[in-house]
Amino acid sequence: MNKVKKRVKRRLNQLLASRPVTFLLVLLLRLIYATMRITVVGREILPGFAARGEGYVGAFWHARIIMIPFLYPGKALHILVSQHRDGEIIANILKCFGFHLVRGSSSKGGGDALREMMRLLRSDQDLGIAADGPRGPAEVLKPGAAQLGRLSGKPVIPISFSASRSIRSTSWDRFMFPLPFSRGVFIVGEPLRYEKGEDMEDYRLRIENALRKATAKADEMTGIRSDAVNI
Repeated sequence: MNKVKKRVKRRLNQLLASRPVTFLLVLLLRLIYATMRITVVGREILPGFAARGEGYVGAFWHARIIMIPFLYPGKALHILVSQHRDGEIIANILKCFGFHLVRGSSSKGGGDALREMMRLLRSDQDLGIAADGPRGPAEVLKPGAAQLGRLSGKPVIPISFSASRSIRSTSWDRFMFPLPFSRGVFIVGEPLRYEKGEDMEDYRLRIENALRKATAKADEMTGIRSDAVNI
């Protein structure tokens, strides 16, 4: 039975990652976003970085990644996406929004990805990273975002999103897909810079706690319900 489930999941992922389905998903996301009532807390933070030409690391939870393209105000966001086949779906959607991909994760291609992201940050490019991906645990920050902030000197900016009505998957992260005509809230937290001499675990926890607070605030503002539809 497990082999059958794996085959079905693999076939489904291949279908969802195909070009026609990707086009339809992007169109659907644009239509959904057009119907939503959107609030952005911290609206001035990301445009301020864009105006100064200063790069940063945007950190968000894997479950909340799908609407990030509608928030980004810059010209070239580079997003870390897993090389695992499950990452192809998100990767193809992000490419349709004009984003650039850095492929790798903590389990595959991580060293090459870290070097590429450092090169981008040194040239003041903007990075985005699903900070608990690619396989969780959910809402536990992996060391990558903190490492990038320490090594590059660039700030890590916690970003979250919530919707008053959504479909939540039964995957490890309970991926959120907003429904039309719902209320959407983006929270952009204060930039967090590594402080000289700070313990790396303390810095990681600072980012994790800020991201958890941003998510809780977004959920509170949307009045998110625990009985969201599961798929």
